Amino acid sequence: MRSIATVSISGDLSDKLEAIGRAGFQGVEIFENDLLSWGGTPEEVREMATAQGLSITALQPFRDFEGMPEPQRRRNFERAERKFELMKALGTDFMLVCSNTSPQSSSDREQIVTDLRELAERAAAHGLRIGFEALAWGRHIDDYREAWEMVQRADHPSLGLVLDSFHALAPGLPTDPIAEIPGDRIFLVHLADAPLLDMDLLNWSRHYRCFPGQGRLDIEAFMKALGRTGYNGPLSHEIFNTSFRTAPPRDTALDGMRSMILVENMATNTPYFSSLPPSPVFNGIHFLEFTVDEERAAPLEQMIAALGFRHIGHHRSKNIQLWRQGDLHLVLNMETDSFAHTFRLVHGISVCAIGVRDNDPLLTMARARAFRARSHEGPVGPGELQIPALRGMENSLIYLVDPNTAREKQWQTDFELFESPRGTEAGMAGVDHLSTVVAPTQLLGWQLLFKTVFGFEAGSEHELVDPHGLVVSQAMTSRDGTIRLPLNVSSAQETLPGRFMSEGRGGIQQIALATADIFKTVDRLIDNGLVLLDIPDNYYDDLAARFDLDDAMLEGMRTRNILYDRSEEGGEFLHAYTDFFADRFYFEIVERRGDYQQFGAVNAPIRLAAQSRHRAQRR
Repeated sequence: MRSIATVSISGDLSDKLEAIGRAGFQGVEIFENDLLSWGGTPEEVREMATAQGLSITALQPFRDFEGMPEPQRRRNFERAERKFELMKALGTDFMLVCSNTSPQSSSDREQIVTDLRELAERAAAHGLRIGFEALAWGRHIDDYREAWEMVQRADHPSLGLVLDSFHALAPGLPTDPIAEIPGDRIFLVHLADAPLLDMDLLNWSRHYRCFPGQGRLDIEAFMKALGRTGYNGPLSHEIFNTSFRTAPPRDTALDGMRSMILVENMATNTPYFSSLPPSPVFNGIHFLEFTVDEERAAPLEQMIAALGFRHIGHHRSKNIQLWRQGDLHLVLNMETDSFAHTFRLVHGISVCAIGVRDNDPLLTMARARAFRARSHEGPVGPGELQIPALRGMENSLIYLVDPNTAREKQWQTDFELFESPRGTEAGMAGVDHLSTVVAPTQLLGWQLLFKTVFGFEAGSEHELVDPHGLVVSQAMTSRDGTIRLPLNVSSAQETLPGRFMSEGRGGIQQIALATADIFKTVDRLIDNGLVLLDIPDNYYDDLAARFDLDDAMLEGMRTRNILYDRSEEGGEFLHAYTDFFADRFYFEIVERRGDYQQFGAVNAPIRLAAQSRHRAQRR
């Protein structure tokens, strides 16, 4: 059974149950605080869950129970009897008991076993079950192996073990011993991931848990060990995360379902495994589609022409232009009755869609459906191609273009191509990366979608210093390395991404174009009249102190406003920036030398400060 605890998402209990049912879960754990703050009766909660197609997997948690002195011990059993009545009203037969954290509790294993056995006996009298879970910060029981020992010694059929991936993996406990636990003695499995942080386990758990696939814990090892137990009970997310508590509940619940499907397919020896279509094989960005009005079309045409793009065609029936340089096509959509126009009303002039070269779009669409990704089918005119598309970040589109269509078929079918396009290319072959601004509460969700649907891998997070606050950046990269998508968030509204989000609701802000010779390319851009972002001389003085660069190369970068970085392996990254277009987006020109896989994050403070100065000067 796919389950999730109500603590994992935001909203009141009604909102939570609606979102959980809508996402496709079959079970829900009722977190006691959610119930206590709800104005209705337990019976009404049961009815709400049933209306959403949900069974109540558990009531949780029952805290600070085992090993307590009198009179607390007696009161604990009285409290348990009240919870048993509550469970019956809710319609669940299971309660989670987490290991004691009270300083008054005893480490006496005999007393702990006796308490658990008596609690199980009392539960059995009501036809109920209990599960014992080791909290990673438990006072005396903080290891699932110790919890399992207590369950074994109590030896009661109504008492079982609760396993939690966070409590096992965050402290670095081995997962192999899980495989030795009989599956029928595990009553519930909690799933949670987390980033790798250097902090105490309690705060780490309460604020930074995330869905499996969004963090760095070895969930796959946990699942493989679980698979060897023969366990076939509920898998349930239990997530404590500060950001999740402010995110829309439907979005979070859908992320939880994507994560659950991912987890189920981590180990072929589990009862939950079901074969998914393989991850797509990509070959880079095929086109970018801009939505632009008639008034701003001419300035945008002027800018992309200066970048070396050539106007090669016009749509056969629509007000859409086609431009090309190297392997990259730019589509300028000025239609007023279209998806592009609707997108422009919300986001302004922007990139409303991207096309990626995909070896098998139909297989990718099947995988997308399995992971609950949203597809898009727009109106298609007579004779036009129907290209599969998915909804992307900030409601943009991602078109999946097969190799045959990408070669020429798409453009020859839908466009009138000019025999002699004007202009001269500037040496840029295609897209190096696309940087996108998303809401802080949505970063993990988009990361998970790209990981599950497209098989992208997440890079390390970087904190970038903007003059007005911090920016967090994390890149998602296709396994073949041909598509790179840094995702940027900022909680400070005056940072560059913060303003972009508040003024235009996010989307693609930076378009990085790849060249094999940045010096020649930049010279052509300057000759074409393109204004590049001005980099202070102080930066180049520091560069000379940090790297053993040739004087001629250093001066060449200074005169062209080119920034520089070098990896430990000796790979080099040279990049320069244009000014903003319509205060919305800008272009980056990139040359990678050797094995350089990053994005020049060390130069981000320089670039962000320069962009802030330019913006202030314009205003």
